[in-house]
Amino acid sequence: MNETAYVQLLDLACGALLLTAVLILWRRELAVIIRVFALQGLALATLVAVLAAREGTADLWAVAAGILVLRAGVLPWLLRRALAGSGDAGRETRPLVNVATSLLTAAALTLLAYAVSRPLVELAPSPATQAIPVGVTVVLIGFLVLVTRRRALSQLVGFLLLDNGITAVGFLTTTSAGLVVEAGVSLDVLLAVLVLQILTTRIRETFGDTDLDELRELHD
Repeated sequence: MNETAYVQLLDLACGALLLTAVLILWRRELAVIIRVFALQGLALATLVAVLAAREGTADLWAVAAGILVLRAGVLPWLLRRALAGSGDAGRETRPLVNVATSLLTAAALTLLAYAVSRPLVELAPSPATQAIPVGVTVVLIGFLVLVTRRRALSQLVGFLLLDNGITAVGFLTTTSAGLVVEAGVSLDVLLAVLVLQILTTRIRETFGDTDLDELRELHD
């Protein structure tokens, strides 16, 4: 792969990664959020595939395929299954911050990510390391979703967003990450999703809802 095509494809994958994170923060319908999360899994797999084509290593191609299956297929399917059986309205009706504030905060987090990532980018300048701020931004947006949403399923998506950002930063920082390491991390994420899905189901069966504020009022 020549340098021009490599840079263009890398920028396209990173742009899709960031755009899907912002869309997840913007949208309130849980079904739409899950579909956008699946697209982000596709963008992340594309990012790793571009790095694999650049490096020419079979391990990275295998990791890209694994990410595609897990994060664009298995995890969204599990989320859709949890949503279908939740009995919720399927919408984040009362987030802690409104849409405008969320988007302004995302813009501020993007500037923060570029500021804190500058020393790392300057340490080893390359097209891959210059995209590190995008991964950091996704991490920060994932954390924002995690702390500002009230539905358990929305918070789970925020956790997965955070993990996608960490994975992107890891591969942009060094493309020598081994297949075994990524497989272990992916299995941990899958296990966490399964456990959280079970907990969400138990909460719904016991209290009839997964809105954290309503559960807190019930406790009081």
